[in-house]
Amino acid sequence: MPELPEAQTIVSDLKKVLPGLKITGFWTDIASFGKIKDKAAGKKILGLERKGKNILIHLSDNLTLLVHQKMTGHLLYGKWQKKNNAWKSMIQGPLNDPENRFIHLLFFLSNGYQLALCDMRKFAKALTWPTDKLTRLKDIKNLGPDPFDKNFTFGRFKEIISKKSGKIKTVLMDQSLISGIGNIYSDEILWFSAVHPLKPAKKLKEKEIKKIYRTIRFILKKAIRARGSSYIDYRDAFGRKGKYQEMHCVYQMTGMKCKKKDGGIIEKIKIGGRSAHFCPVHQKL
Repeated sequence: MPELPEAQTIVSDLKKVLPGLKITGFWTDIASFGKIKDKAAGKKILGLERKGKNILIHLSDNLTLLVHQKMTGHLLYGKWQKKNNAWKSMIQGPLNDPENRFIHLLFFLSNGYQLALCDMRKFAKALTWPTDKLTRLKDIKNLGPDPFDKNFTFGRFKEIISKKSGKIKTVLMDQSLISGIGNIYSDEILWFSAVHPLKPAKKLKEKEIKKIYRTIRFILKKAIRARGSSYIDYRDAFGRKGKYQEMHCVYQMTGMKCKKKDGGIIEKIKIGGRSAHFCPVHQKL
């Protein structure tokens, strides 16, 4: 699932090309997206921002398009034409990557390009909402602080952690507590912090909480610079792979030697139906 770094990469990409363009047409093969058509038609794109894992595209007339990419979705910018009942990229290059072929939503733009939602599993969410009422939308209202918000201080983080009896990995992934962190980056953050994913959050020592707090921004910034993780299907807005998967230290490294060279072999366990990867030597329970 695309997390904060992947969503931020796509927002940064689209900020370079979308503002000022008008939506001139619409296509989808997913019934639930059909209601977007009449609301978005003719609207001008004013700007973009990220809220947690959500991508917000602000339109004219007090309207915002919200896209959550869910498990396998990613937004693409390019040109497509329909051939043999499938959308084919007219631009040679990364957009022809097989992972970019699952087009289920297209916005036709005033410059001749299109904004597409590619989603193999068809779990992605897209809806429109009045811009001035976004804080009432459940997808936004229920989000915890963003790791890059000014109000995400150590004091605030400690307060969040200290009250939770759940496993620290689960707490880090709870979007109502901290927004934007998912399975990949919670693993990486805890590996760097030398904290076992099963450790109860409220039992963490202050030095462990400080380490995690500092590491959250360190890892997320590093992943953004690398344009996200393309472990399987994620691609940026121009169809290119991210590079942070090449820097993973623990995620999907089961059976490999720990990169800290401490003699540990990376293990995998299940926590609440999600996988967790850790080194049993320096991440002791």
